[in-house]
Amino acid sequence: MIIKHFRLQVITRIILLAGMIYLFIYLLDTTELYATLIIIAVLFIYQVYALIHLMETTNRRLTTFLEAIRHADFSQSFRGTELGKNYRQLNEAFSDVMKNFQKIRSEKEENYRYLQTVVQHVGIGLIAYDRSGKIELINTAAKRLLNVTQIGHIQTLQSLSKELVQKLLEMKPRTRDLIRIQYEDDILNLAIYTTEFRLRGRALTLASIQNIQSELEEQEMEAWQKIIRVLTHEIMNSMTPISSLAKTIDEWLLEFGKGQEGKETEDVREIQEAITTIQKRSEGLIHFVESYRKLTRVPQPNFHILMVNDLFKRVVQLMEKELEDKKINLRQSIRPQELTVTADSELIEQVLINLFKNAIDAMNKNIKGQILLSAEKDQRGRVILSLTDNGQGIDPEAREKIFIPFFTTKKTGSGIGLSLSRQIMRQHRGNITVTSVPNKETTFKLIFP
Repeated sequence: MIIKHFRLQVITRIILLAGMIYLFIYLLDTTELYATLIIIAVLFIYQVYALIHLMETTNRRLTTFLEAIRHADFSQSFRGTELGKNYRQLNEAFSDVMKNFQKIRSEKEENYRYLQTVVQHVGIGLIAYDRSGKIELINTAAKRLLNVTQIGHIQTLQSLSKELVQKLLEMKPRTRDLIRIQYEDDILNLAIYTTEFRLRGRALTLASIQNIQSELEEQEMEAWQKIIRVLTHEIMNSMTPISSLAKTIDEWLLEFGKGQEGKETEDVREIQEAITTIQKRSEGLIHFVESYRKLTRVPQPNFHILMVNDLFKRVVQLMEKELEDKKINLRQSIRPQELTVTADSELIEQVLINLFKNAIDAMNKNIKGQILLSAEKDQRGRVILSLTDNGQGIDPEAREKIFIPFFTTKKTGSGIGLSLSRQIMRQHRGNITVTSVPNKETTFKLIFP
């Protein structure tokens, strides 16, 4: 019979042990049946062992249960229901403890996953690292911004910018700083803000990194647009009546000369020529101002998914005659051939035409003109449309200014073509960049997100 209560088991075993001791002593004094004495002694030893085993088994179960809690192994439970009511209550109490631990752990895991999701999906780059530069956390935005897939130490960013590494390691908590980085074809204006916190007794620095280049360019363009609006408004207000009045006077003098029956004086002719000059110059200035007004009147893009191959075909057809006249060789490269881009076809065509015209104008007559029109995806998955020519190139000083309105390196240029192109690319949430080696090669790139 299996005794199912721990207390009863202990009492029974103690009674049996006491009975066996008494029986052993009694038989030892009254009989010479040594075999019986040996059997009783063996049974006595067994009962002692069974009692010790019962206690140790219970202790082992409790120890295993507590170790499971210590190591957060919530798959364990205390099993002792066969040992009686008191142990059933103990089992229930421990089960409640386990459930509470499981609930707390589940909540912590949910909060951790929630924070991880927020950190990984926030648009600002975040890097957490200790004082030695070892990185504890880096989110997706920071990896994309710094063009890394996995990074374990701040020093790994030396290939991107030594100044950036120095800033991150030396910046004091709760400070801001700006750093400009030229990386491949991109210019990064990084705004960095750092704060410090402690985690498990360790001091960590949390740095937020944001590329504000697009915001700077947008504010710069808005500032130029405001200036252009004011200037064109004032100039048009002044020049329009002058042109109109000059035309009226010119017509009046013409009628006056006819009324003199061929007796028009030399003075009248001189006045008429002067008035005609004023009229033409006024109209020229009005036309000049109108061209700058284009910078403030760029239509909003009508986005469509475009086959880059079809886009290039249309642009090349428009430029084919001019390329043939100048004997310029055109090559094209699209990888992959089915590459697409989301854009306004008319606006992007206008940008590419502007770049073609600039490339043609930059060709040196002493060399055979070459233009490469290409499209591909970069390591970040962005679509890049490039136009490369082997013309005279752009010197470094001018390269910093070519996107500024009114600035031009051409004798007859208006200085709005590249400014307009940049504004169009900003409306596409992209960018336009240039690299140039004078008298060797110049490349303009349209970068789409």
